[in-house]
Amino acid sequence: MPPLDSSICFLFDNGSLRADSTHSLRKVALALGKHTGKTVRAVSLLHSSNVPAEALGGEPARLLEPALLDHFLSYPDGEALLSPLFFGPSAALTDYVPERIKAVKTRFPKARIRLAPWLVDIRETDRRMSVMLADRVRGTAREQGWSRPKVILVDHGSPQPAVTAVRNHLSDQLRMELGEEVAMLTAASMERREGPAYEFGDPLLAVALRTAPFDHGEVVIALQFLSPGRHAGPGGDVAKICESAKSERSGLATAMTELLATDARLVELLAERLTQAQPL
Repeated sequence: MPPLDSSICFLFDNGSLRADSTHSLRKVALALGKHTGKTVRAVSLLHSSNVPAEALGGEPARLLEPALLDHFLSYPDGEALLSPLFFGPSAALTDYVPERIKAVKTRFPKARIRLAPWLVDIRETDRRMSVMLADRVRGTAREQGWSRPKVILVDHGSPQPAVTAVRNHLSDQLRMELGEEVAMLTAASMERREGPAYEFGDPLLAVALRTAPFDHGEVVIALQFLSPGRHAGPGGDVAKICESAKSERSGLATAMTELLATDARLVELLAERLTQAQPL
């Protein structure tokens, strides 16, 4: 049996140039480690290594591939368990990560690497993510003093139909969870690629907020985002889209929900996904 230290878990996201995103990822990794009893390290696929270390408490952000290489350099026949902080099957998980793992295993053929599934499987009846989203909608409505607001569930938007299918799946579940607590609910993308081939991502949030019935009254923006960064959180792209729409629609009021990485139930879901990890 290899020593215990030869087995490690890497919790990874896509990466961000914002320090807040790495701080959030590290908090989730710490909680996941406490929950599972495993050694869990926070890493990203791209970008985050460019964040100045002084913005991260002096500890530079790490990327997945270099972290794996360092681990297997110490333990050539060790194990790495990969936990993706992704809602659905983005190209990062279906293409980029397998290619990076292939490169790692070329150097360390005895390395044992397993990849856990993404967070939401539309083939399952699991409602945990939609329950988390529903609780955030309720909390935002309560803070605003709103009764039966309208709701737009917004994700980043993806060129992958399977990722948009996850958003639509969560939208259907969220509609059932909230029922008569809200006036109506729809789903939207923050952005999408140009052209008819990507119309499955419509409507854009900017369009939805300028189209009846979501162009007036009280609208909760349910953020299908995990961590703060350039897009979500205070001053992010979603907030700017909302402010722009409100400047054109005097009768429109919007409020965004809290991000999902702060929910303790997310850690429970990640821990369950780890038990479903498959070898790569």
